[in-house]
Formats: sequence, structure tokens, C-alpha cells
Amino acid sequence: MLIHAGIETDLPFLTELRRDLHAHPELGFEEERTSAIVAKLLQEAGIKVHRGLGGTGVVGTLQVGNGARTIGLRADMDALAMPEVADRPYKSKFAGKMHACGHDGHTAMLLGAARHLAATRDFCGTVHFIFQPAEEGRGGARKMVEDGLFELFPCDAVYGLHNMPGLAVDEIAVVEGPRLASSDSWRVTFRGTGTHGAKPHLGKDPITAAGTFLASLQTIVGRVVDPLQPAVISACSLRAGDPKALNVIPDTVEIGGTARAYSPEVRDQLEEEIGRLATGTAAMFAIAVDYQFERRIPPVVNDRNATERALGAAVAVFGENVRTDFPPSTAGDDFAFFGQNAPGCYVWLGNGPAVDGALHHNTAYDFNDSAIGYGVAFWTTLVERELKVELEVVGR
Repeated sequence: MLIHAGIETDLPFLTELRRDLHAHPELGFEEERTSAIVAKLLQEAGIKVHRGLGGTGVVGTLQVGNGARTIGLRADMDALAMPEVADRPYKSKFAGKMHACGHDGHTAMLLGAARHLAATRDFCGTVHFIFQPAEEGRGGARKMVEDGLFELFPCDAVYGLHNMPGLAVDEIAVVEGPRLASSDSWRVTFRGTGTHGAKPHLGKDPITAAGTFLASLQTIVGRVVDPLQPAVISACSLRAGDPKALNVIPDTVEIGGTARAYSPEVRDQLEEEIGRLATGTAAMFAIAVDYQFERRIPPVVNDRNATERALGAAVAVFGENVRTDFPPSTAGDDFAFFGQNAPGCYVWLGNGPAVDGALHHNTAYDFNDSAIGYGVAFWTTLVERELKVELEVVGR
């Protein structure tokens, strides 16, 4: 394992920082304290700071030499709206808010890399340290892009890193192609005519229609989508009637869920087929239907060349503990919006065994501090290797 001595020296500080961030979680677009800490530490390291993109986003820029190549490194900062149940010294101080996905660790690792690179300056080119708000479904990456991220800070490549329970802390997964699925939302409202539960023939029952729709929903993945193309459709919300009025057939049933895919074609297909099924079901029961499909996050697809460069850095740090056959995830990450604006690569860093609450979005989850040094070393090595190539070209 390759971890610079300077990184080892900084680990106690970074661990304390990570735990402080964990104790003070902030939800998406509310990361005022976190972004202030990030900006302060970047400025103290001599890094130029820009604030305000995406509201609470922070971008630190470090230019060394006259190398023409520019890369971006992204860390997310937000926490989740959920309670923390595990008792630890740095447990969340705010009820209903928790760092349950490790963004506190991501922020600490990228700050560690920025501090080390600013001190050693062993590269030639420009690196943008992108601290993103609101990754957890609130659209922070899209907002940063809309606010002009890549106009102000153009990148030849952009990289993301996320912790992964189930991989050892000295393991990393770097794989070309689809890594995370699109994450879209759909809503279907069946509108019938309510009536007495004893006289269903006098109304138009939307509950029976909803049952037929739900029972048929998985035929889209099972019988319409190409079996070689992964896809997920899940109904996650259902509202109808009143449990205190069990003799009333309601007027409406509201259903909502998520749809996920790895290719634009399948994403289009899911949107079309859910709507077709909803419309057909409504017609069958002679009721009305409203359908909405919200495209939230595109899939994350790792660029070939960016992945090759990330893989080279990973091998330099992790040696044989680099995974190149790790399966994609059906979760989503709005890093995808960055990857639409520059060739991108998203890697998984080990967070240790996935037991005892170690899973993402679990009320007992905690980022593994033993992974901090490895994450900092990967980021640092990636910058030094990728921008060292530019130095060699300029020197010819």
C-alpha cells in the first residue's frame, strides 16, 4: 500500500474533522457550517476558493506550473433526514439528521488530499476540489451545473469516490461502463367514483384498478424490457381511502415509485411503458388516470479513458487489492450530471464488513475512519499521476 508520510501525519486531524462533521449533520442545501469549514481549510492551505454554486457548494482551485490539463475531484457533503440510533461519542447532535452514507468521510478525505497536494505541489496543471451539496435526492449536482460549474471551472476529466461496505478498507473498485442506475420517480393517480362499500356497482372502483396495475407492473421488466438489460420498477407509496371508514370506496388512489436503468433507451422504455400500463388499466375499468414521470438522475457511466487513469492510480496505491469486476449498483448518484459535462469515473472505496449497521442509510451506519488514509492517498496519487503526464508533455 502506498500512503505518503505526509498523509499519515495528517490522519489524526482528518479523523477528528470527520467525527466533528458526523456530529453536526446538515441536510441538502443546508450545509452552511460544513461548507464554511471546507472553505476555511482550503483557504488556510493556500487554495483559491469559490463559494455559492448550488447554494452551499464550494470549489477549491489549485494550479501548479503551466500544465494545460485540468481535472475535477468531487466529494458530497450532505446528510440524511433520519435518526441515528447507535451510541458513539460523536453521535449526531440533531434529532432526525444523520450522516448515514459516509459523506462526512468523503469530505474529510478530499480535504486531506487538497491539504497534501497544496503542501507538496508535486504536479503540473490544475485541480478543482468540488464539494457538492445535496446529493441525497435534492439535486445538488444539477444545481451546481446550472449555476455554471463547468463554465467557471472547465475540466478535462472529473472523478467521484464513494465508500462501499463489503469491501475491505484497503480495497478499491474501479470499473469501466455503467456503475449506478438512473433514478427517476413516477406517480399514477386513478380517479374513479366513490360509493358505499356495499354497493360497488354504483361507483367506479379505483382500488381494484390499482390492484390490477400493481400486479401487472413487473411484467414491464419481465416481459417488455430486453432480459439482457437491467431495469428496476418499484412501487413505494400507496394512498387510498381511510382506515376509519372501511365501508367507503374512495374516489382516488395515488401510487408512486421509482424506475431505474443503465441505458438511455431502457430509461425511455420504462417511462413509456409505465404510462401505457396505467392508461390501459384505467380504460379497462372505465376510470380516469393521471400519470407523471420525473427524470431525476441519469445513470453514472464510467468513461474508458478516465477509468484507465483512475485504475492506474488505484493500482499504485492498492496494488493487488484493486477490484475490476465489481457489479454495478441500482442506487443512483447525481455525480452523473458532472459526467455529462466531462469524461468521468466513479470509484468505490472499501468501508469494511457490511455487518452490524454498516450498510448505507442504516440508522447505525458509520464511516470507517481506517479508510481515510487510503482515500486521501488515492486522490493524491490520481492528481500526481494524471497531471505529471502533462508535465512530461510540456517539457518536450
